[in-house]
Amino acid sequence: MVTQEQRKRQLAREKFLRQQQRRTESRRKARMRNSVIASVLGVVVIGSVAIYTTGVLKDDDKANASSETTPSASATSKAPDPCEKAAEGSVKKLSWKKEPAVTIDKSAKYTMKLATTCGDIDIALKTSAAPHTVNSFDFLAGKGYFDHTKCHRLTTNGIYVLQCGDPTGSGSGGPGYTIPDENLKDKTLKGGVYPAGTVAMANTGQKHTGGSQFFLVYQDSQLPASYTPFGTVSESGMKVLKKIAAAGESTGQGDGAPNATVVINKATVTKS
Repeated sequence: MVTQEQRKRQLAREKFLRQQQRRTESRRKARMRNSVIASVLGVVVIGSVAIYTTGVLKDDDKANASSETTPSASATSKAPDPCEKAAEGSVKKLSWKKEPAVTIDKSAKYTMKLATTCGDIDIALKTSAAPHTVNSFDFLAGKGYFDHTKCHRLTTNGIYVLQCGDPTGSGSGGPGYTIPDENLKDKTLKGGVYPAGTVAMANTGQKHTGGSQFFLVYQDSQLPASYTPFGTVSESGMKVLKKIAAAGESTGQGDGAPNATVVINKATVTKS
């Protein structure tokens, strides 16, 4: 017999799949529309679950969410912003036509630090298992691509993730290139669950469509093994994530912009 909790999770997953289909179509139309614009970002990376979305849900998404999810207490009653004022500076408008050549040392250890307005989030990167992904983040961080960008999405119902990596803050931005899926058979992904502390790539729901957007799992989340897991958040970083999650999200429906002002002041990747 299917329990109420299992049914709620099933409905949440179905909702995200429908969102994926709508956003993939929007992505196709936007790409055609922007083809004549010199500043086109290229491939718009969207997806389901920890996927690309606007900071506030679209009207059709709101309708689905209201009928299929139960608002969390933290979302309906906005908590005080636990984060500090963002550092001075502006987001760089950068785009490339193709994935950078892999230049990292695949046998070495790399770490990524997200110095955010809410605290530092340190991430141990899975270099040998996801070399293209780690190399891309090393490249983008070195260019200052993530600096001053907002983490635009917090999901608090069905799955539990904070999504970042979009310079536009809209959920539709990307670096202009895509990278291949990697490490989808990671031993940590058991029973269809991305465990708390996992850092993984967002995508369009299609193969090999990751760009720059990624999500950080702050509580075990049931997801298909379709999103490249490429890092693990440190214990201190998890405390930061939980603080952000505790402040809730903006829609009251479990999926929207975080109430906390989460800005990546500086992202750095270091070889150790």
